[in-house]
Amino acid sequence: MGMYNKLVRDGIPAKIEKNGEVPITRTLDEVEYLTELKKKLVEEAQECAAAEGSETLTEELADLEEVILALLKVQNIAPQAVEDARQHKHEHRGGFAERIYLEGVKE
Repeated sequence: MGMYNKLVRDGIPAKIEKNGEVPITRTLDEVEYLTELKKKLVEEAQECAAAEGSETLTEELADLEEVILALLKVQNIAPQAVEDARQHKHEHRGGFAERIYLEGVKE
């Protein structure tokens, strides 16, 4: 029996059954769900960082966005609130368009 112990998309158990296997699942409580979503966020971000090529990166970014949307929902955060925070930071600190790499600061 393979052990995964991780949050998976809603359709995964049916896919496992379709392959003739038996998924062993349980429904997470609110605290566990939030914890597992945060773990999944890191997992998906690492997959984005490792992606090679724009097609693979697009797929991985879609997975990352799915987790972000789930986090927003579970925390009752409106997507517009995130966009407002992003715009505020952009106005005060800028974005990343200029490709500035900070190597250090002299004292």
